[in-house]
Amino acid sequence: MTIPALAQGTKEDPDELYTAHNKGKFFIYWGGNRESYTKSDINFTGNGYNYTLYNVEAHDKPKGWSIDYINPCRMTIPQTNARIGYYISDHYSIGLGVDHMKYVMTQNKTVRMNGYIDLPEDEAGSQFNGTYNNVPRVLTEDFLTFEHTDGLNFVNVGISRIDDLSKYLGINNTDIVQLNLTEGVYGGFLYPKTNAKVMSKTRHDDFHVSGYGISVEAGINITLFRHFFILGEFRSGYINMPDIRTTHQGADRASQHFGYFQKMLSVGGIFRL
Repeated sequence: MTIPALAQGTKEDPDELYTAHNKGKFFIYWGGNRESYTKSDINFTGNGYNYTLYNVEAHDKPKGWSIDYINPCRMTIPQTNARIGYYISDHYSIGLGVDHMKYVMTQNKTVRMNGYIDLPEDEAGSQFNGTYNNVPRVLTEDFLTFEHTDGLNFVNVGISRIDDLSKYLGINNTDIVQLNLTEGVYGGFLYPKTNAKVMSKTRHDDFHVSGYGISVEAGINITLFRHFFILGEFRSGYINMPDIRTTHQGADRASQHFGYFQKMLSVGGIFRL
């Protein structure tokens, strides 16, 4: 198909399409996501206990279509993505972003457990005292609730590539609509606010740098009228958190690592200053 021309050009070259070059442009976007997670082994340590739960399942916590995505007072409630970046060339950009994901351990599943619990009789959790060697354990709420729901915050930097596919579809005036292929690689740190209740102990309830992550992505960018775009992407990544705060007792920690797959839909803008 051929799209008719509108007013075109740039200050540098009035006959050149604005979308012909990206170098020197900034972009920003905001959107929502859904995740799926691989099973993970979670180790819990503290004064009087050290045990590992194997092949723990987890899921995300979607908000669905909601005004919260654009309500400044409630923007952290849904699962969201935000990024700001700068094009260092026509094809490559560098960017800083936050993937606000949510991770919820699936309750009432039976997993294997190794380790020990040896708490004083008058302390919460002492009812679980014992030595465990590959013992089945049902993940009941009195034993464990475990979520990164405020959330699983992946603060990352990286580099992205963009390629214009418009010519393959017969789109001549990309200042009206432009179809692009995007790819990216990112790395950064995890800054979750973990909601965990370990053996009925009072939970730790604050943000904490817990580990690191890496991710790769690919997607489609549809740019409209030079400055606005819709971005749909798939991301796959790895997260390793060796230092998760769990209870109000400073020595209590958890550690885990897992893979994830993310689907994302965002809206954004691109412009020159």
